[in-house]
Amino acid sequence: MDIETVKERAGPREFSPADDLPLEYRKAATRMIQFHANSEVMGGYLDKAFTRMAPSLDRKLACTAKCQDEIGHAQLLYRAAETLGVKSREQMLTELEEGDGKFLNCFHYPVDSWYEAPMIDFFVDGGAMRRQATLKNTSWEPYAHAMDKVCFEEGFHVKHGEDILRELMRSSKANQERTQEVFEVWWPRILQFFGPTNDESRHDDFAQQVGLKTVSNDELRNSFLNMYVPKAEKYGLEIPEYPRIFERDDGTMAVREDDLDWDEFWTIAKNDYEGSYEQIGSRRRRHEAVAWVRESMDEWETGTAGSPQAAD
Repeated sequence: MDIETVKERAGPREFSPADDLPLEYRKAATRMIQFHANSEVMGGYLDKAFTRMAPSLDRKLACTAKCQDEIGHAQLLYRAAETLGVKSREQMLTELEEGDGKFLNCFHYPVDSWYEAPMIDFFVDGGAMRRQATLKNTSWEPYAHAMDKVCFEEGFHVKHGEDILRELMRSSKANQERTQEVFEVWWPRILQFFGPTNDESRHDDFAQQVGLKTVSNDELRNSFLNMYVPKAEKYGLEIPEYPRIFERDDGTMAVREDDLDWDEFWTIAKNDYEGSYEQIGSRRRRHEAVAWVRESMDEWETGTAGSPQAAD
């Protein structure tokens, strides 16, 4: 099948591993799904940090469950990417720990306090839900199937984050003020979560032409604003003056994208940001810390493992 045929046939869940697809499509799909899988891994690490910060046992249990979900999502997505025949799961994970794998901008920033939990679990995950719901109609069938499960669980994550925000904004004045301060730091990052503007995106047009994406970055960003600005205001958060939000002729909201720091965004996109070094280094150290588990499993599979020893 040539690429023009792919574009003509592109539709929801149209292509599967049984199709003879051109390398251009398979590489584009692998890039997109690998990016998504990497982001699930790195997002899960933030939830691990929130587990330690959580103020109650119930919150700790919820954060632990969410962390497990995110790593499970990554596993599904790496396997969906593998079906394209371009890279193995092991190659993609190696690229991530070596700093070659890309992931979402919001997961390059280290978290320092519990007040950041709703920024990730409500706003960032809410943005992810806007994007991921559209991917149920992606043209690569294994990716769409994975999104059925991912979206179901992400819905719980968003509700979890909203509950944390509600609790903080209905508690003490000090908690409300601190949450507002953190929101002002995270708001521009959240708006950049959807990626570069349409005219700056390097892969957006092709991804839409072959059905991998069904909605553009700008459309997703504006859809998020229409839903989440009212939600933020409902809980008493004030939308920062910058970046400026405005209402278009049709009554929907948009952001003045020149107000966003795109230089920082593109630095992050290259994994060349201070937070990137810390996050990727953390991933590498954690991977190395459990090398003995992988080695033991390999020995067991090859029959070279020694006999189990009784405890003294």
